[in-house]
Amino acid sequence: MPEAIREGLTFDGWEQLPFGPFRENVTIHWIRPFEDDQPGVALLKYEAGASVPRHRHEGLETILVLDGIQSDELGNYAKGSYVVNVAGTEHSVWTRTGCVVLIQWDRPVTILDAHD
Repeated sequence: MPEAIREGLTFDGWEQLPFGPFRENVTIHWIRPFEDDQPGVALLKYEAGASVPRHRHEGLETILVLDGIQSDELGNYAKGSYVVNVAGTEHSVWTRTGCVVLIQWDRPVTILDAHD
């Protein structure tokens, strides 16, 4: 039996889920919190203009953009984009329009510059 199920995420089913604080102008809905060395899985909802400062990935991170456009130094990722950030990579993230992403982290990231 699956540990967690969220139905209809690619059809805006995320709109009905409760989100809580995560970062400034970014909220989170945990599907599976980090626990016992297991990956964390969550939905992140970014308000228009939100950003995450430059950070390093300490493990594998995968992102599926469910709504809006998420951007980093390498490009803009619209709804339906799948992004993989491997351990050791660094970037910052922002959105002009706002976005919702499904994200899985093997390990939490390390923030490198909180002033970005």
